[in-house]
Amino acid sequence: MRRIAKLVLIAGLAAALPAAAEDSVIREALVLRLPRGLQRSVWALDPVEAALATGVWKAPRAGDKIAFSASASASWEALRADENGWFGELGEAYVYARVASGQTRTAILNGLGDSYVFVNGEPRMGAKYAVKETYEAWEPRFDYGQVPVRLRKGDNHLLFRCQRGRFKAVLSEAPAPLLFNERDMTLPDVLAGEPVDAWGAVVVMNASGETRRGLTLTASGPGLEPVTTAIGDLQPYRVRKVPFRMKGKGPVSSGTSTVTLVLNGGPSPAAPSLSFPLVGKTPGQNHKRTYLSAIDGSVQYYAVNPARSTEAGFKPGLVLSVHGASVEATNQVGAYEPKTWAHIVAATNRRPYGFDWEDWGRMDTLEAMADFTSRYPVDPSRVYLTGHSMGGHGAWILGALFPDRFAAVGPSAGWISFKTYSSRQKDEGRTPAEKLASRPLLQGDTLALVRNFVDLGVYILHGDKDDSVPVDQARQMAQTLAGFHKDFVYWEEKGASHWWDKSDEPGTDCVDWAPLFDFFARHARPFPGTVRDVEFTTPNPGVSASRHWARIEAQTVPLAASTVRLRVDPGARRFSGTTDNVARLALDVSMMAEPGNIAVEIDGQTLQAAPLDGTLWLYRTAGTWQAGGRPSPSLKGPRRNGPFKDAFRNRMLFVYGTQGGAEENDWAYAKARFDAELFQYQGNGSVELRPDRDFDPGLEPDRNVILYGNAATNGAWKALLGDSPVQVGRGFIQAGPNRFDGRGLAALFLRPRPGSDTACVGVVAGTGIRGMRLTNARPYLLAGYALPDLVVFDAGAAKPGDGGLRLAGFFGPDWGFPTGEFARD
Repeated sequence: MRRIAKLVLIAGLAAALPAAAEDSVIREALVLRLPRGLQRSVWALDPVEAALATGVWKAPRAGDKIAFSASASASWEALRADENGWFGELGEAYVYARVASGQTRTAILNGLGDSYVFVNGEPRMGAKYAVKETYEAWEPRFDYGQVPVRLRKGDNHLLFRCQRGRFKAVLSEAPAPLLFNERDMTLPDVLAGEPVDAWGAVVVMNASGETRRGLTLTASGPGLEPVTTAIGDLQPYRVRKVPFRMKGKGPVSSGTSTVTLVLNGGPSPAAPSLSFPLVGKTPGQNHKRTYLSAIDGSVQYYAVNPARSTEAGFKPGLVLSVHGASVEATNQVGAYEPKTWAHIVAATNRRPYGFDWEDWGRMDTLEAMADFTSRYPVDPSRVYLTGHSMGGHGAWILGALFPDRFAAVGPSAGWISFKTYSSRQKDEGRTPAEKLASRPLLQGDTLALVRNFVDLGVYILHGDKDDSVPVDQARQMAQTLAGFHKDFVYWEEKGASHWWDKSDEPGTDCVDWAPLFDFFARHARPFPGTVRDVEFTTPNPGVSASRHWARIEAQTVPLAASTVRLRVDPGARRFSGTTDNVARLALDVSMMAEPGNIAVEIDGQTLQAAPLDGTLWLYRTAGTWQAGGRPSPSLKGPRRNGPFKDAFRNRMLFVYGTQGGAEENDWAYAKARFDAELFQYQGNGSVELRPDRDFDPGLEPDRNVILYGNAATNGAWKALLGDSPVQVGRGFIQAGPNRFDGRGLAALFLRPRPGSDTACVGVVAGTGIRGMRLTNARPYLLAGYALPDLVVFDAGAAKPGDGGLRLAGFFGPDWGFPTGEFARD
């Protein structure tokens, strides 16, 4: 047998697990192939998910038939793995396996190709990208989805959800209570002559039924001083990728040194350790930098192909290159010949597949740029954006959302949006509630934001034989730009496919295209204060609010497109123009030479107003504009605006309920653990979990909190949600004037955290165990799926013709229910 994913045993000296035993590979299973065209949504469930949630699911038998709609059904079929353990030609499917155990024990489950798995009803992460084009052997890349599971005596039921055509699963004994997973480490490179103060990350597993408290990691090595990093508690059967810090003098030359990690606080009286190589490079070589993310406290990296200029005092430009699916940032920068005039920097999207440069992938890009510009000299007028394939989409949507950050944009082989490229967003809803709930999809819709490119240089590159991203995507963008844009180039390379290189020169042509870089070199960002006209559309001020001196602070219709078309005349001390769907507007007046009142001609109105601390605040109420003071930070705005997914940032803390019945408490912990695992696999995340009994609402008041449970089962509910207009208890949901009764209801929503001007509380709730389980596999931590501020749904989501959505909508600008917009189905 081939060796399973490399785990390192913490037992004094690090050691690899032995090769998997023959009987540890799952070889016989039942498969249920899902009907073609089945659309997944955030709240809708398929019949298998609904049966699990409502407690009527039973282990299937070959031939059992499942109805997915009035016209589509499928049957469970017996299937045997090939000689290497792979189940093939699955399409989208469920795979069920029964595993017998002679005793209660802990095993390490290593799924390859599954999105997630239910182990005796509890959801756990899979490793959906860990497959090869051919499956004679498993692919070690992306194989970091191993989880410790508790197998009970007798039969154990494993139900895998597979989406990538092939699947394999291996179970092996857990040799110790604590394990390192060495396969998934995030490490920096260290530069010769530069002191070391850098972060790394490694996965630690708790393969026991006890919480391991007060764990720490100490890193040391040649030239490094011992530094201890607290990693906190690790709950039962948990996997967490944890940060550790390294500090010291650093290397004097390039080369590799060995760093030792020591884990303190484990059950062993010895000092368990793990060693790994730390790569040293010269400043002129391609290298990696790491930083701590403000999203979740995780360690992320970006790759740098530094400018090779030798001119003293020269500030190079910056080319941000965003990669395609499955590509590491290190490989992305390696596809470019070094430039003398610009650094090439590649963010990671948090993983090679990550979030399609939306949601947390978008945030990762901004964090990487901020970290890079804090370390390296950069000419702020020469910042550019490019990307290939999925990264081509990234270039489109990042450029559309943040047009004033770049001088020019150059997508290569890029798709426009999920709506134009995949089936994920084809159906935006049939009922009023479904349509309202899908409104946040606008923030990934490049075409809806296309006029944001109006004064930004654009170079579109695509091969006419592209068999991965159809060239029609580029042609559609070129045709759309041609209707209004005066500064774009469209180049279609004849005979070129998706990834191509037609020259013998260094660099890969489909990304390192000389005419593209010549185009970049001819463009510069305007200096602050020189811009006279601003046209800008935002889908959400919480995502993107500003362009130059204009900032859209609030919307009339939440998460619909908001646009300003404004002109400033500093000499006349006047702003003029029009707006659409803008309720609050902030104008920077720093370009005005003298203090005093400023004239504003806006939407057919004229008013005089005095700025406050360099900003003119304008408010629109019932169609009439008036000047005002600084808005209250308790209002919705750029710092905190929703929708639901916005709760998953600000070093989010998952707090699970322990005040309910045994089933409710078990669900709350399993669901919080599952969400943390998914975010770790998809987004290289590191989420802290805490039981409600250990949560102090007075500590870390600006940290986002995600609550799992309801008012009766989560002890943190009263402190964080006591005044919320949405209350979820046993058997009911009260949302403003809307009352829903029953034990099979679920709710997902967010609220402002009391006492904070920036933090949110996200809620994953159910009115009973059936309602709680409805949330188990909802894909809200994936890109391409949208949620408003609040949704209420039930098991009707599994019934043909019934979307299951009962209420959806957005709270008002004051986070109130009466001032919001909601629809009930």
